Order: sequence, then structure tokens, then C-alpha cells
Amino acid sequence: MHPIRKQRLMFVIFIVCFSSLAVGLMAYALRENINLFYPPSKIVSGEAPVDTLIRAGGCVLPGSVERAGDSLAVSFLVTDGAAQLQVQYEGILPDLFAEGEAAVVHGRLDGDGVFQASQVLAKHDETYTPSEVADTVQNTNEHQAVCEGLDYGT
Repeated sequence: MHPIRKQRLMFVIFIVCFSSLAVGLMAYALRENINLFYPPSKIVSGEAPVDTLIRAGGCVLPGSVERAGDSLAVSFLVTDGAAQLQVQYEGILPDLFAEGEAAVVHGRLDGDGVFQASQVLAKHDETYTPSEVADTVQNTNEHQAVCEGLDYGT
């Protein structure tokens, strides 16, 4: 092999190896930041990972919000029409958080099947619903009885 061709081949091999290493390291570094969305029916059926940062969302079940009298702890149920997920959150809820409205929660599922939320997001007006929530609820037949008046169109 000619020395210049050999030098070019070594350069190309170096670039391919370096690029592969860089992509691998970035994927490794970002694996903790991946935040997957699961509807309540998949979480209840056991498809969601336990003790991993995930998102869940649906409609806050009317009559399910329970507030602690001595702290900011709140417990409520989120449903997609097919299943109900118990959510516990400690903190100040968004102003637009209400029963019968869409919400997305960020947090971890504990071993008891209770979602420990670190953040609660509420829809910001009457015409918008997060696309993950809309897709989840639209796939069930019972969603209209659970959250009357919500527009689940995208």
C-alpha cells in the first residue's frame, strides 16, 4: 500500500473511532436526562420502570384531591379513562391545577405503585391539552365521562 493511502486510511479510521466514542459518551451522559411519558394505564399495568424519572399525565379525577392540613403535601388521582394512578406531591400546585382538568406530572414511581411527583404541570387554557395527554385519553372510550368539556384535539 502506498504510504499516502495508508496515512489517509489511518486518518479515516481515527475519525470513525473518535466519532463513535464521542456519540457513545454523549448517549451515556444523557441517559439520566431522558424523560419518557407513560399514560396511567401503562403505569398501572406494570409497563413503566420503577424508581426512574418519567412523566405521566391525564385528567385529575374529580373529588380525588386531598390536601394535608399541616404541610404542602397533596395527593390526587390522574386517569386516562382506562386506569387511575395515585400521585403524591409536596409543593405549591400551579394556579390552573384543578379537578377535572388535564395535568402532567414529572417524578418517579415507587415500589408501591404510587407516583411521587417532583413537578406538576397544568394545562394553560381551555383550548390546549398536552399532546401526550391528548393522545392517551383519545385512545380510551371513557374519557368524556371523566373530564367533561375538555378538548383533547391537538
